[in-house]
Amino acid sequence: MVVIDDDPDVLSYTATVLRKRAGCEVVALGDPAEAPDLVTRFDPDVVVTDIQMPGMTGLELLALLRSRSPALAVVVMTAHVSVDYAVAALRQQADEFLTKPVPGADLVDVVQRLALRSRAARSASPRQVVLAIGAHPDDVEIGVGGILSAHHAAGDALVLLTLSHGARGGAAADRQHESLAAAEQLGARLFLEDLTDTEIPGAEPTVGIIERVVAEVEPGIVYTHSHHDRHQDHRAVHDATMVATRRVRTVACYQSPSATVDFRPSRFVPIDGFTDAKLALLDCFATQSGIRGYLAPDFVLATARYWSRFGEGTSVEPLEIVRDAVEVARAEGSQATGASRRAELEDRG
Repeated sequence: MVVIDDDPDVLSYTATVLRKRAGCEVVALGDPAEAPDLVTRFDPDVVVTDIQMPGMTGLELLALLRSRSPALAVVVMTAHVSVDYAVAALRQQADEFLTKPVPGADLVDVVQRLALRSRAARSASPRQVVLAIGAHPDDVEIGVGGILSAHHAAGDALVLLTLSHGARGGAAADRQHESLAAAEQLGARLFLEDLTDTEIPGAEPTVGIIERVVAEVEPGIVYTHSHHDRHQDHRAVHDATMVATRRVRTVACYQSPSATVDFRPSRFVPIDGFTDAKLALLDCFATQSGIRGYLAPDFVLATARYWSRFGEGTSVEPLEIVRDAVEVARAEGSQATGASRRAELEDRG
């Protein structure tokens, strides 16, 4: 359970009621901007949020949560009783609209009912599709192996797209088997293409391949290479991905061992609890572990430990955010607010 409200008294009251009277495990949050990452990590059955908060409205947050987890139950509360608020909340597909002050018994009843429904809905199908794109076998496992393991544990549908067999780094057949083993460990669907290693183009046919996979699996999140990388294939895959995923709401770039000092992450994702899973993924690539120092477990763990200085937890994977559903939701909310304001002024005129 996650409760989000900028009023500390309401936040404390709501969290206390749900803990003591409903027996819920509750995370209370006063800043809505922190909610997306928290919800991803905490994986709640229900989110209870105010409708009007500084920085991000409850409706913007609701749109974001819906884009990432359609089955998540969301309760919207407000002290401003009006038909407009209720209609806006329902249009954004809020599961319940409650007016403050909310009686404790009513709050408990609503949350318990929605939690049961949310668990049933999410157990029936994956919450979202995650696509990880790499130029060579082991690229995505090195860059976001911990994050992908966390997605797998959360029940998300994982898809891996590798653009080449990596023949310059070992026998293509061996690397194919290693890729399949890693994908099986993640429960992921693997698309393994056969573009020429070290000669992957940044335009066609790479763009077309990525577009085909995107159209087929319809991802909500895409992870890919950073442009800040010494390897020409990595830069080419980044450029092609930017074109092919232009309609995907969340796109982020991971760090490769060949990343340059210009790699500038802005999101630091804790992978505490998933470092062993990441190391197990990298163990699948036995032909590389003996010749690539960056695959050594102590190097992998030290890298994750280093990035933790910028985020929470003790192990972190860094991401450059190209496009985030949070910002998309904010932009859409601002546009809707502006359109509503213009319409109001036109009516008055």
